[in-house]
Amino acid sequence: MTNVSRRGIAVLAVLLLLSCKANTITPERATTPIKTLLDDPSSYDGKTVSVAGNVQSSVGVLGFGAYKVNDGTGTLAIVTEGGGAPREGAKVGVEGTFRSAYTIGLQSGNVLVEQRRYSP
Repeated sequence: MTNVSRRGIAVLAVLLLLSCKANTITPERATTPIKTLLDDPSSYDGKTVSVAGNVQSSVGVLGFGAYKVNDGTGTLAIVTEGGGAPREGAKVGVEGTFRSAYTIGLQSGNVLVEQRRYSP
């Protein structure tokens, strides 16, 4: 094999590699413990966060849904605007916008508006 043909093969190999799309699989966002969100909800209000845990209860109607996720540190309500709700007992990961509605004494109203659900 001549130097010219070796260079030609090398150039073709480089061009082939460059034309391939980068791996589109993205790692999941690092999850935030629910306790951390509930301990300081104003710091996370309006921010995108991820949580993962087991579904404790769920309800879904016509593609909309709501469910609670417990990660062992706390429980957080999740609302969906499509895709319904997973079954009770399912293990899920959820990325969405954290909303802190209110805090009165020991009671607080916090919710995660689901943007994406994945298998952890």
